Amino acid sequence: MNVTAVIINIIAVAGLLIAFAKDKDKAIKSLKMAGKSFIRMLPMVFVIIIIIGLLLGFVPPDQISRFVGERSGITGILLVGVVGAILHIPALLSFPLAASLLEEGASVSAVAAFITTLTMIGTITLPLEIKELGKKMAILRNGISFVIAIIIALIMGAIL
Repeated sequence: MNVTAVIINIIAVAGLLIAFAKDKDKAIKSLKMAGKSFIRMLPMVFVIIIIIGLLLGFVPPDQISRFVGERSGITGILLVGVVGAILHIPALLSFPLAASLLEEGASVSAVAAFITTLTMIGTITLPLEIKELGKKMAILRNGISFVIAIIIALIMGAIL
């Protein structure tokens, strides 16, 4: 386990101990809620593990690097951005997939585009947005979000 994970776990345990000290009943109630959330999320975690396994098993690292690596340029970033915009998985569960892509040769920009579009663009929720915001506003919001996500990805690639 790396230092960051250890620090986060220490902070979480300290927070839990403080919560128990302040109000034992509320702390137990929050742990039960967290457990239920974890159980609801478990099927999606298994799906992500399967997707990562299939991706890494059937797609050689040189192919990943070719399509979304440093040499793929803006085309690779846009490709992964579109995939991120279409997929509907919780961002928290997409991080292991993104880490696997990085390890297999994807560029930082491509992974940043994937995570950013995944969280900023709501292809699945677009009908609801159209109903609540109107068609023009919903499409404009998603379009601007996509452009901003690509800009963020390019900046992240330049910085990192």
